Amino acid sequence: MKTDIQIARECQLKPIGDIAEQLGIAPEKIEPYGRYMAKVPISLIDEKRVKNSRLILVTAISPTKAGIGKTTVSIGLTLGLQKLGKNAVVALREPSLGPCFGIKGGAAGGGYAQVLPMEKINLHFTGDFHAVTSAHNTISAILDNYIYQHRKEGFSLREIYWKRVLDVNDRALRNIVTGLRGDGVVSETGFDITSASELMAILCLATSEEDLQHRIENILLGITSDGKPFRVRDLGVAGAITVLMRDALMPNLVQTTENTPAFIHGGPFANIAHGCSSILATKMAMTYGDYVVTEAGFGADLGAEKFFDIKCRKAGLKPRLVVIVATTQGLKMHGGVDIDSIKEPNVNGLREGLKNLNRHINNMQGFGQPVIVTLNRFDTDLDEEIDIVRKNCEDMGVGFAVNEAFLKGGEGAEELAQKVVDTIDNIQPLPIHFAYPEADTIEGKIEKVCKRIYGAAAVEFTKTGKKRLEAVKSIFANDKDISRYPVCIAKTQFSFSADSTRYGSPEGFSIRIRDIIVNSGSEMIVAIAGDMLRMPGLPKNPQAERITIVNGEIEGLS
Repeated sequence: MKTDIQIARECQLKPIGDIAEQLGIAPEKIEPYGRYMAKVPISLIDEKRVKNSRLILVTAISPTKAGIGKTTVSIGLTLGLQKLGKNAVVALREPSLGPCFGIKGGAAGGGYAQVLPMEKINLHFTGDFHAVTSAHNTISAILDNYIYQHRKEGFSLREIYWKRVLDVNDRALRNIVTGLRGDGVVSETGFDITSASELMAILCLATSEEDLQHRIENILLGITSDGKPFRVRDLGVAGAITVLMRDALMPNLVQTTENTPAFIHGGPFANIAHGCSSILATKMAMTYGDYVVTEAGFGADLGAEKFFDIKCRKAGLKPRLVVIVATTQGLKMHGGVDIDSIKEPNVNGLREGLKNLNRHINNMQGFGQPVIVTLNRFDTDLDEEIDIVRKNCEDMGVGFAVNEAFLKGGEGAEELAQKVVDTIDNIQPLPIHFAYPEADTIEGKIEKVCKRIYGAAAVEFTKTGKKRLEAVKSIFANDKDISRYPVCIAKTQFSFSADSTRYGSPEGFSIRIRDIIVNSGSEMIVAIAGDMLRMPGLPKNPQAERITIVNGEIEGLS
């Protein structure tokens, strides 16, 4: 079987100006980054056209080590819609270097359903991640300098919330000490991965350059010795940070393996952030596409919940339906089958794993959304297994379609595309039923997500978690804005619970909240559940061991 890179090299890419013209954008309006990538000015977004576009969310069952292929399906569905003669555009997140060199090797789709040029998209792309990293660490440096320069005046922070970031999986940097040997004020701090930076969330939630700067000004850096919030505006550098982020604010235009337009922008993870591409990229795609396919990271309990409760609530977006991606191999793992045996027939394991799928279906219906399940087909799948999943979906009252875009491109996704079009044509747009009201308390919002979406029996706050919660309530007692912030729960992606080993559809578990973080720039409350970390580590054999250059060509990014 050909690798993703081999398939990508077979494709005849069009100049990015031609792709822009397909959308109706004059080539002189875009800012090319080489021959096949470009930035698109946000001034081209047309809110009237946005309202008339049909937005489709692609999400998935809880991921496993077997893989799911959500991005491949998102791209494939777009290709399938184009095959049906529809004007379709896909809007996706940007890959992070950390996972690319750690576990994934690449995150630009797969097979004949990719966004291209895949090597550049998976590596440095147009520099958005570097801009976020540089901007974030500039704030860190200026904050440390401010504390150092004003210490003789009695200024100090009793708590510093702002760390540093790096787009590399590096567990050794999770906890560090700075300022040793007289080089500044000694302080315990650490690194998060760039995808977890509040600036990444801000990039994805900002609606204009002015909104970007306003959000940057509001970033909470720490608490002063007299108990007052200390923000970026107090450093007086919000303008400088906005300058660093200015170009990154524009969505990136690329193309698929079948030369259809694709917007790739922003890259927050759904297990430690809100897991969605930018509002601006989504609205840009909706300006020029009659059908727009977007995805939310990891399983529906993480990405899709945050897509609705954070992104849609803030941006006023209303998707027309949800597509849940599943694989027989992933379902078998959720049914207790060992990863070494998931390619073998196992009807009992498959049926048991359907409990995970069905909980996700119920959750999406709880948001008021029509649901279609698509089985991302592998060559080892048996017709009997596919029929079991199909029958289950019929019993659940949801649509079902097989997706073979990995092997066949748009042709392999026509069944899914037709099911999507028929469903949208036969159902009026439905309002979103959010998991919690905006006016609920922080504890109330967390509890509703944990119980309604994850299925937890109880929510517990650790000693530190309680302390953090009470501090937030005390410090921001008179801040009406904080009270309306949505919650963003950082939790393992592998389970509905906070225990990554509990596959399937666990019950009777408790969710332990060990930290509460106020992100007043991105306007959300981040709750850290279980042992979740915001700086991943590398596996024993990282993908970096397999990435190299052979005869002038990059290998291993697949």
